[in-house]
Amino acid sequence: MRVLFNMAHPGQIHLFKNAIWALEKRGHDCKITTVDKDVSLNLLGAYGFEYDVVGSAKPSLFSKATELLKIEYNLYRIAKSFKPDILVGGVGNAYVAHVGKIIRKPSVVFDDTEHAKIEHILTDPFASVICTPSCYQVDLGKKQVRYDGYHELAYLHPDYFTPNPEVLSELGLNEDDTFIILRFVKWDADHDIGQHGIQNKIEFVNELEKHGRVLITSEGEMDNALKKHRINVSPEKLHDLLYYASLYVGDGGTTAVESAILGTPSIYVSSLVGTMGNFTELEEKYGLLFNYNDSNKALNKAVELIQDPSIKEEWNKKREQLLRDKIDVTAFMVRYIENFSNLTSTPLSA
Repeated sequence: MRVLFNMAHPGQIHLFKNAIWALEKRGHDCKITTVDKDVSLNLLGAYGFEYDVVGSAKPSLFSKATELLKIEYNLYRIAKSFKPDILVGGVGNAYVAHVGKIIRKPSVVFDDTEHAKIEHILTDPFASVICTPSCYQVDLGKKQVRYDGYHELAYLHPDYFTPNPEVLSELGLNEDDTFIILRFVKWDADHDIGQHGIQNKIEFVNELEKHGRVLITSEGEMDNALKKHRINVSPEKLHDLLYYASLYVGDGGTTAVESAILGTPSIYVSSLVGTMGNFTELEEKYGLLFNYNDSNKALNKAVELIQDPSIKEEWNKKREQLLRDKIDVTAFMVRYIENFSNLTSTPLSA
């Protein structure tokens, strides 16, 4: 089987990497194309993947629209040469859905972002199948296939991820040290327009550094008062750092879910709270994550959590329950892709 994976976002490299390696081990031919966005090319290089760049991320709606045409032309050209049996993409990957229609090949899109309205308008009518977590809050109709897991389990499940403490020594830390990771995003994605996250960043840092070392990872520029806390960890090492962290707080949604799944207390601050099923389930069913649209309330919760000496032990127990409940998402992906022509939209278990 020939499978074309298009990576529209760095997170999709994590999402699909284990499935690609598994498919290749099973004798399938995988082709990777990517949109140059943030650390995408660095990640692909770090994992040793060969890839073709089909375009780059753009800041404005007009430039995104014109770039879409360029990306789809390049993807079409590559697809015509590679001749895939199936095309696979993640959230906002209208490109594979459109090109799949043009070359008359099926496309499978893995989506976990209910509020991404523009992406859904551009993608859903053209995709052959849309795979979503079972907690997804929107019914997408006959094309939807639900599975009992999260995107982040495709790469952070213990079967695929083993934390490496070497990243701590790079930052002058030990495993027993108390440290907090703050993450700030740029809010420039189509589905983020008009939204906001943490609004009292300096206050957050001033309060939390009373209880441990504060490390900041940010997509954009920061206030001068915060720059001394900024870290530049290689993107493939961030998950190791999240595993050993005492607390995560941020407006980076994916990172919030990753932290929770790794057993690190996680606080997500966003005006989008309540719009995504995975965040709601992680808070209400598993108690691994707290969602706030009020930055002051989020700060109060952060201070409360960081003062609890048994918090990591408690979170690890919650994590173990989550892992018992959820499927192997990578195994699901591999089985679904391999058996696509024989499957209907009946959910599978892995």
